[in-house]
Amino acid sequence: MAARQTKQHNKEKALREVKEEALREVAAAERAAIEKYLARLKAKPLVRFKVSNNGGDRQIRFDHPDKVVGQALVMDALASADGDFLNGMVSQLANANSHGQDIDERGLNFMLSVIKGIEPRDQLEAMLAAQMAAVHVASMTLARRLANVEDIPQQDSAERAFNKLTRTFAMQMEALKRYRTGAEQKVTLQHVSVAEGGQAIVGNVTQAPRKNGQEQAAQEKAATPPPARPDTNVVPMPTMGKRKEHDPLSVRRKSTK
Repeated sequence: MAARQTKQHNKEKALREVKEEALREVAAAERAAIEKYLARLKAKPLVRFKVSNNGGDRQIRFDHPDKVVGQALVMDALASADGDFLNGMVSQLANANSHGQDIDERGLNFMLSVIKGIEPRDQLEAMLAAQMAAVHVASMTLARRLANVEDIPQQDSAERAFNKLTRTFAMQMEALKRYRTGAEQKVTLQHVSVAEGGQAIVGNVTQAPRKNGQEQAAQEKAATPPPARPDTNVVPMPTMGKRKEHDPLSVRRKSTK
């Protein structure tokens, strides 16, 4: 174990020396890019698996000199402290990247890096991130098939599957956003002043042009209800605002005079 740690330390030291030498030779823009890369690498250590395919005996190990530290890094990437959850997720990711009896180490580490990049905050987000990684890989597989079709039926089939997967990925992003924000709805309050007898209108209002005197008189005449016919029981409704209420006391006074 000590020899492995020493070897890893020497490797990292040599890598730093190469990067420091490169920093002295590159331009300012390239220097900024390298500095950002080193800052990200320092803030987020690499999390990887090491896969060995020996026939039917497949083994997945943490690619870190210290097994405990490697496990802690993976569990932190999955936002979990549950060992059963860790074993289940690693097994599912390995099955998603299996070709026959062999596990694709590069594909497994890619999915793990996608999960780490999404930065899940709990196990539910970690599972959703794993599904997003799987959907992305599947969509890229369909994109390759779509680029190598030989006839129209193959093109239609690959295109439909590719569209479904890309739409699913967008829905997963929306679901993750809603879960993280608690499905909050934004409500905008507006102050509206309404005069007595008026009506509040919400929305776009288009004001009609003013009419001249003749047009206004014709419109009022058309709005006036016709008189009631003697052979019907329809009574014309009085116009609002022009109705004059009778005082029974005044009628009684007139009758006594």
